[in-house]
Amino acid sequence: MKTPLPVRDGVGASHVRLPPGAWRTALAFLLERYAETGEAAWRSRLARRLVVDEHGVPLTAETPYRAGATLWYYRELESEPEIPFEARVLYRDDHLLIADKPHFLPVLPSGRFVQQTLLVRLKRELGIDALSPLHRIDRGTAGIVAFSTQAATRGLYQRLFATRSIDKRYEALAPAVDGLALPFTRRSRLVAGEPFFRMREIEGEANSETVFEHATPAGDLALYRLRPVTGKKHQLRVHLAAIGAPIVNDDFYPQLRDATDERAAHEDYSRPLQLLARELSFVDPLRGVQLRFESRRQLSLPTHPPPVP
Repeated sequence: MKTPLPVRDGVGASHVRLPPGAWRTALAFLLERYAETGEAAWRSRLARRLVVDEHGVPLTAETPYRAGATLWYYRELESEPEIPFEARVLYRDDHLLIADKPHFLPVLPSGRFVQQTLLVRLKRELGIDALSPLHRIDRGTAGIVAFSTQAATRGLYQRLFATRSIDKRYEALAPAVDGLALPFTRRSRLVAGEPFFRMREIEGEANSETVFEHATPAGDLALYRLRPVTGKKHQLRVHLAAIGAPIVNDDFYPQLRDATDERAAHEDYSRPLQLLARELSFVDPLRGVQLRFESRRQLSLPTHPPPVP
């Protein structure tokens, strides 16, 4: 869907399609659907002509509600925590960009973060409005993230991920498990858990698969080399916790620790999750050559023993 609004300060416009309903005005719908944004903020956006319909026509506070219309607007945050870590660009050509993401930095705008995301930072710094991530990694995970730099060839690279033609390698620091025979493969069914931002394993047909390739001893810990065959949310974190090796500084698995929500669990910058997207390799669909990218970041041993799960 083509947006009628340009990228602004690295941020593309968001959109919502108006469902059937009895709202008198478009503003009334926005106030009900996005109540957390507040009436003052929506009226300010309307006054600044920052909410438009699919034809680019700005809305006013009295614009009648029209079911089926699409509204476009910019997300704005009154205050946004600054994340004091920078990404590195490892590779860039006319079609592809590879970034090395730090811990704590989200890939995409969501929730509390817009400007403090990898996508928006790169758009703003490099001036590539068409930049779009081909995949994502968790905010707490560091390492390689691939981006498409133009829409014309984006589908070719997206197909690599859809068909599992991408070879990914991760590293994780976690407790050593006595008697663990490597390599081995863990397959399980992952579904949304409680709270909403956690995942859990249940009985049923497997929809996730991780190959544990090897583990290098590191005191009471081990540096695990992992190859995710599938890409479910929190897959590696759940699979490591399930074998008795929760990742160092993981506040979510196997149990939620010292936090009642996702925000609180990610505020301590001194305790980065020891999970790294180490490598990404694939055959370039445009040139037919093998490409391989490796993160320059390193996981670090904790200065004190990890808590017993």
